[in-house]
Amino acid sequence: MKPRSIIAVENAVKRFDFERRSARAIIPPPAVDRVSFRVAEGSATALLGGNGAGKSTTIAMLLGVLKPTSGSVAVLGVDMVADRYRALPWMNFSSPYVDMPKKLSVRENLIVYGRLYGVADVATRIAELAPGLGLEALLDRATGTLSAGEATRLSLAKALLNRPRLLLLDEPTASLDPDSGDWVRGLLETYRRETGATLLIASHNMAEVERLCDRVLMMRAGKIVDDGAPAELIHRYGRANLEEVFLAIAREGVRPPHAAGSAA
Repeated sequence: MKPRSIIAVENAVKRFDFERRSARAIIPPPAVDRVSFRVAEGSATALLGGNGAGKSTTIAMLLGVLKPTSGSVAVLGVDMVADRYRALPWMNFSSPYVDMPKKLSVRENLIVYGRLYGVADVATRIAELAPGLGLEALLDRATGTLSAGEATRLSLAKALLNRPRLLLLDEPTASLDPDSGDWVRGLLETYRRETGATLLIASHNMAEVERLCDRVLMMRAGKIVDDGAPAELIHRYGRANLEEVFLAIAREGVRPPHAAGSAA
């Protein structure tokens, strides 16, 4: 039986408002331009692209933070424009670039977010998560005193509080040393295996993507320009690894050999 789609994006376009100062003003291209894709339940998918490719805007639409200008975005069968609050309890998001209240302790932050997510026994859930993320000795520290790596681990703990069925991750191991990064990747693999959760990961760590993800969506200039398993993309572009594929698309605008009019 084919796994059901936990994410369904159809012809999504996102344009940002701008002030038209004259009749000759140049209208900027959309941040996301007619993007369509589906993500199967229980899978791990990477959303890759250079700065400005449209990754963050796409994730924001999946979270219901931004509304598409046109097209549709559905998560867990829920229209994220019309009824996002039905889906939000079953999903979560982690990014080291989104600060948490700095004056609250690590424990206090997790309690606040746990209550927002409707976690029944927040204290027990924190006690379950803290050892696996190396947070036990940090629980009573002010969040503003954490190092970048410690803050990344806290962000992941926050994202796992409600045992999400869909986990959206933006650079999940940013600022972590190689040992800690490997530890977190192992934790994510275990979480996915034990719960059947779906992961959508935006990352610039290509080795991480090759390890964690079954599938890669490559974005450039607001569009998805290729889609495939890491090994398939490496073979398709005739490159040695996924990082070389990424650079070919992001920096050079190379299209796959099977595409009409593509350049090798």
